[in-house]
Amino acid sequence: MATSSAPLEIGRVALTVHDLGKTGAFYEHVIGLERLGSDGESARYGAGGRPLVELRLDRAARKSTRREAGLFHTAFLLPERADLGAWLRYAAETRIGLHGVSDHLVSEALYLADPEGNGIEIYVDRPRSEWDVKGGLVHMSTDPLDLESLAAAASPWQGAPEGTVVGHVHLQAGALPQAQEFISGELGFDVTSKYPGALFFGSGGYHHHLAGNIWNSRNAPVRQFPATGLAAVEILDGTGRAATVLHDPWGTEFDITPKEA
Repeated sequence: MATSSAPLEIGRVALTVHDLGKTGAFYEHVIGLERLGSDGESARYGAGGRPLVELRLDRAARKSTRREAGLFHTAFLLPERADLGAWLRYAAETRIGLHGVSDHLVSEALYLADPEGNGIEIYVDRPRSEWDVKGGLVHMSTDPLDLESLAAAASPWQGAPEGTVVGHVHLQAGALPQAQEFISGELGFDVTSKYPGALFFGSGGYHHHLAGNIWNSRNAPVRQFPATGLAAVEILDGTGRAATVLHDPWGTEFDITPKEA
């Protein structure tokens, strides 16, 4: 399922890393992204020519902790269920360690982390006709995933296929009211779902393009930069807004980029 019909969607995610080569190799060989360019200080990876991840080298950056605001995970949305099944088989064959698997009702998801601890979700959506939407809110859950059924749907894994996008970015926040004020008030996303300790935000009826939780980061202060982890999130904007740069209450950068006509 494409998210391109939404007025707002995620473009690329930028991460500050200590080891550009090792982390880049992970996104290329484990996640299956193609390297789009590198200058020794940064590298860009994507699918079908679309940039999805930018790695920025800073060996002197402070190492972020799991207790502070920043990234919970970057979620790569694959076009078809067969693609997710293919990646699952690939992960099993190459002994890629998973941190979790979940059926969220609206999607099927696999979880892991890159070599520097940045969380990653790889997922596929169920058809929107199967989503349970009431009062403008999408019902999601965290249920056991049928791995056998998913693996049985697999096509051959040949890397992230064209049409792969960053479906959503899940953030760690210091407080949910401030997260909502920024994501809805300044970025323009609607609240689409509520969960204990977390809020979800989407555009165009999508279950969520952004989320914020306080599970590990309640009352986290403003981030101290330079630091490893999330550096910036690009928002592709089809509402006519001009290019601009915004910062959330904890200092993370959001780059508003007008969508190409």
